[in-house]
Order: sequence, then structure tokens, then C-alpha cells
Amino acid sequence: MSIFKNQSPWGTPPGGGGNGGFRRGPTPPDIEEVIKKIQNSINKILPGGGKGGAKSIILGLVILSLIWVASGLYRVLPDEQGVVLRFGKFVKTTQPGLNYHLPYPIESVLTPKVTKVNRMDIGFRSERDTGFSSSGVADVPEESLMLTGDENIVNIDFSVFWVIKDAGNFLFKIQDPQGTVKAAAETAMREVIARSNIQSILTEGRSVIESDTETIIQEILDEYNSGIQITQVQTQKADPPDQVIDAFRDVQAARADMERSKNEAEAYANDVIPRARGEAAKILQAAEAYKKEVVAKAEGEASRFVSIFDEYKKAKIVTKDRMYLETMEKVLADINKVIIEQNAGSGVVPYLPLNELQKKATN
Repeated sequence: MSIFKNQSPWGTPPGGGGNGGFRRGPTPPDIEEVIKKIQNSINKILPGGGKGGAKSIILGLVILSLIWVASGLYRVLPDEQGVVLRFGKFVKTTQPGLNYHLPYPIESVLTPKVTKVNRMDIGFRSERDTGFSSSGVADVPEESLMLTGDENIVNIDFSVFWVIKDAGNFLFKIQDPQGTVKAAAETAMREVIARSNIQSILTEGRSVIESDTETIIQEILDEYNSGIQITQVQTQKADPPDQVIDAFRDVQAARADMERSKNEAEAYANDVIPRARGEAAKILQAAEAYKKEVVAKAEGEASRFVSIFDEYKKAKIVTKDRMYLETMEKVLADINKVIIEQNAGSGVVPYLPLNELQKKATN
């Protein structure tokens, strides 16, 4: 039995040209010409020219043998893998191109598509699954409801996309590929959700959940030698259960208000604190300047006192008189003065108010 399915060993459908839904192959040689060549070769080998019935029987057996041997040729398309079976037992896989296996019934070949991307929906069924165009998307709570790490319940729907990476293992290592992928995907997602908080699941943590779930699914399928490669895990929906979704939205709104108030408080603090720090630094700088000014003045006064004291030691009387006069000049500078002469008879001398005269002259 040829694996070409109604094709001749050379890849052309029997009965002439036209594609007729069959695969095209190389142009076959002229059968009559081949038979004549084989017959001539046999006539040379057989004694007496091979005349008689034996000659025809042998010729027919040779032709049938050649056709039987040629029936082991098969072609694997680029999107397929060849799975060779020997007496029904899996032997090996072959890659795209022209290949050969032992003719039927010793070996046969299967060529499943390995580039087709398959999809498995968990937690919901879409129109293409239900077959009813008006049904939309049907939720499956027993698949979608999961317990989170902070003891909340989340309703999550997701899809798993996969391809065949090893056709031999895919066909003979697992009995139900769709069921296996579904069970592994649901197990992996529940494990990831069980160690995540609901807030991250509903907001920014979806990409991490998808990546971790894909990794766990692949590990499970590899342990089974399933021959399946997971290409993507895509979350379709992640919400609280329908029974509490309104209350959850209220909580989310309250959290949003809290975050807004916190941001406003932080903005106010960021405005007030730098200004207070600037004022404090200004006061510190002013105090430091005042300190330096007082110290400098004190040091100057001390230095002046030391210099005066040195002069005083050199000439005590002169220095004493000078200091007295300077002090009296400062004390009497802004007061009205009356000069009394002790040697005068009455003790009072006429006083000429020069300061008053100068003020009047100025006015």
C-alpha cells in the first residue's frame, strides 16, 4: 500500500494529467519503455532467450518488486514532520523533503502539521467553541475562579497558544493533547495566582503572570514528553467575581482617592520643606555672620585695649589725661554746657552759646 494516496510512485495521479487535488511530483518515465528495457535485460539473463510462461511470470514479479520498493518514497512538506511507523510502532521522525521508508506493510508514515498554531481557552468559551453565533462569550466559573495569595478570589480568563515541536511524541506519548494542554495550563495558572496579590493581578502584574504561567506549562508538558511547544499565554480578563465587583470598584475608587490625597500631601511637603530648609539655612548663615562680626569686634577691642595699655605703661600721665579728655568729649558732646571758673569772683563767666548761634545762622 503506497503512502501517496491514489498517486503513482512518481507523484503523478493515475489516469493522466491535471492536479485533481493531488500533489505534483517529478514527471514519470515512460512505463512501456521501462518495461521493454527490463524485459530485454531479463531475456539476456534467462537461458534460451526466456521464452515461455516462466519468462512472463519473472518479468511481472520484477516489475511488482520495483514498484513495491519505490512505494517507500514519500515527501514531507515544509509545515509537516514525518513520523515513521514500523509494524505500527513509532521508529523515528523525518524532516521536510524527500524521504524513504521501508515499503508497506513493513513501515508506514504519518505527516501531521507542525507549524499550525493551536489555541486553548481557559475560563471561557468563545463563539468558535460553542458554535452559536448569538451566544457571544460564555464564562466557565469552575475554570476561571481562583484563590490569590492574599486570600481573595479572582475571575481570570486566559488563552494558551501552542504548536507541535516533536510529532512522534505528540502522537504516541499523550492520549489527549487538548485535554493535556488544558489541564497543565489550569494547574500552572492556579499556582501562579496562588502566590500573587490581587492588586498586582488586576493591574501591572499581568505580564509577569503570563510569563511565569508559560514557563510552568512548558515544564509540565516536557515532563510528559508531549512534543508540544507553548508559544504564548494571553490573559483575556482578570476581574473580581461578579457578586462582589461593585464593592470592589468602590474600594478601588477609595484607593484612588487615597493615592490622590497622598500625592497632593507629598506635593505640599515638597513645596514647604525646601522653603523651610532655605529659611533655616539663611538664619544659620546670618547667625554665623553675626558671630564672626561680634568676635571680630571683640578681638579688635581687645587689641585696642592692649595697645592703649602698652602706651599707658610708657607714659601713664599723658595717657591718663588723653583718655580722660576723649571720654569727656564723648560724654559732653550732645549736652548744654556751662563753664564755671573757680578763680572768678562769682564763679560764673559769661557763656557764649556758639552752638546756638550756629543753628540760628543755618536756619
